[in-house]
Amino acid sequence: MRICKLLLSISLWFAGAAFAFAETKIRVGHFPNITHAQGVVAHALSRQGKGWFEQRLGPGTKIEWFIYNAGPSAMEAIFASSIDLTYVGPGPALNAYTKSNGEEIRLIAGAANGGAGLVVQPDANLKAAADFRGKKIATPQLGNTQDISCRAWLTDGGLKITQLGGDAQVIPTQNPDQLGLFKAKRIDGVWTVEPWLGRLEQEASGKVIVEEKDVATTILVSSVKFLKEKR
Repeated sequence: MRICKLLLSISLWFAGAAFAFAETKIRVGHFPNITHAQGVVAHALSRQGKGWFEQRLGPGTKIEWFIYNAGPSAMEAIFASSIDLTYVGPGPALNAYTKSNGEEIRLIAGAANGGAGLVVQPDANLKAAADFRGKKIATPQLGNTQDISCRAWLTDGGLKITQLGGDAQVIPTQNPDQLGLFKAKRIDGVWTVEPWLGRLEQEASGKVIVEEKDVATTILVSSVKFLKEKR
């Protein structure tokens, strides 16, 4: 009987120890943009086994990284419980907060200001929003922060903008595809973030006419479920 009790005690101790040292997995999203440098650099360090966040969150912490092109996709991943945290622009975060009646996401921290703007064709006489009547501007994704900024800027300039057209066309286009379309002159401008903004300047002689220097470009948000589980 004593042996049975001793074996039971040892088994319970090991079970408790295993629980105490169980791996904590945190799933984090980011975009492959300079404005998401915190996520980009930390992701690279995790791949090298030098995890910056892992070292500061303690033993047994593992971070799984997920890459998205733009905010709406990352917010859908939060809603689907596919990720716990993500770097994202304030526009999609606010939309997600409103869509869920404040039940699904929380703002954790700021991450970056600036690094976004509007670049136009080098030979185009485009300076103000009114000049874009009948023109095409690419943005990373419908409803992302740059898409919202672009539509608001055009509207403030007196143009009527709808989801499918209006006085000027705002065309959701993934960042990697923007450069080729711009070089082929199939679009008149691109409202995007770094490094794509710089590449459009350097590789296609684009002109930056709007630069969002002081605008919050990136924040860190969490699912409410994750926060409740980790408190």
